[in-house]
Amino acid sequence: MQSFELDKTDLQRIKAALEGNDADLEKILNEYHASEIAILFEKLPQEAKEKIISILPADFASDVIAEMDEEHHPEEILINLDPEKRTEIVEELDDDVATDIIAQLDEDEQQEILSDLDHEDASNIRTLLSYAEDTAGGLMTTEITTVNIGMNKMEALDAVIKQSEEQEEFYTIFAVDDANILQGIVSLKNIIKARHDVMIRDLVVTEFVHVQADVDQEEVARLIQQYNINSIPVVDEHMKLLGRITVDDIIDVMQEENTEDILKISGVSEDEELSGSWQDAVKSRLPWLVINLGTAFLAASIIRSFDDTVKALPIMSAYMTIIAGMGGNAATQALAVTVRRISLSDLTDNQAYRTILKELLVGMINGASNGLIVLLVALFYDANPMLGLVLFLAMTGNLLIAGITGASIPLILKRVGIDPAVASSIIITTFTDCFGFLLPLWVASKLLL
Repeated sequence: MQSFELDKTDLQRIKAALEGNDADLEKILNEYHASEIAILFEKLPQEAKEKIISILPADFASDVIAEMDEEHHPEEILINLDPEKRTEIVEELDDDVATDIIAQLDEDEQQEILSDLDHEDASNIRTLLSYAEDTAGGLMTTEITTVNIGMNKMEALDAVIKQSEEQEEFYTIFAVDDANILQGIVSLKNIIKARHDVMIRDLVVTEFVHVQADVDQEEVARLIQQYNINSIPVVDEHMKLLGRITVDDIIDVMQEENTEDILKISGVSEDEELSGSWQDAVKSRLPWLVINLGTAFLAASIIRSFDDTVKALPIMSAYMTIIAGMGGNAATQALAVTVRRISLSDLTDNQAYRTILKELLVGMINGASNGLIVLLVALFYDANPMLGLVLFLAMTGNLLIAGITGASIPLILKRVGIDPAVASSIIITTFTDCFGFLLPLWVASKLLL
């Protein structure tokens, strides 16, 4: 299937159909995949979204709701639907997806939806709502395929067939005892291949990866990547099976975490939605800009303290902005690599040391290379070898500092329990700006005056 790209024709076609009768609209909508309708929703008003969801069959409507991004607020569509239609849609949703959507509503609205569901569905969603959103418990689904370890092959197959009627797909079969304590995992292939009289306990793999409900979602993603598994069971402290997390959930987590880290490194709050309003953007970004303004004043104070040097060598004003800017770029490169390494795994002391040493060496080589270019420019345009030497030393020094701080600051922040993606960029920018001005002015004051 080719990827869907929203164009004016699709949008105009849907808008025109919205003006006609419901039967024609539903016929046109059936030509699209649920994910394509979710993309079209981004350009439609709220009333149009609610009308489309209300006329679609519950199973199709639930697929559309599930495909919508959180920032486009599927919960607002859900809460405004007719209660009977809403209940049908929620019951079609996977319980983890339903929980994620319902969690965005006020508590009284949550209860309004849950009160209309059957007892089992409502109980499952209430259980999932009790876990923090960014933990294994908040990520898992309670829809799992289990067999009792005391079953034989035929009993297990009957149990799997019965449970598969209520599940679209399953990756792993979990073997439990009478108290629902997880004993291991077993593949459907091995059950099918086994003799009729083989017991499940003889097929179970007892060495398996699992997580408790309060484990952070990043750790879950790391485990699934490390062990190359399709799903991971979630258990309580007594190994009682609570649910499972599948690889498709982890893809969403990785996208969410990567977006979050990019926004943080850029000085943008994770609370800002990518499609949010300008008011939200200002509220999110202004505090960080004010902090950056404070660090900029600190860098400017360094220039003030070398006022005599600047007056005697006005050419330094042009060159030191280049040195400071290059330092900022080099630090951002080192920062991005280090934060990414931290997000993928906790670095040991030896790995942290080697990371800093590597960035120190990279900074020295890149600094000397760029410093040589600036030296040649100073020789060609200013015919001043000593000025070139000053710029060479300053460039080399600032990129060396950029490499060290870009690697060490996030590692230090991680060690003391501060998110390195949040605070690193401001601290590093302060270092590279201050030294980008201090080094050329100080060296110039010693060698040229």
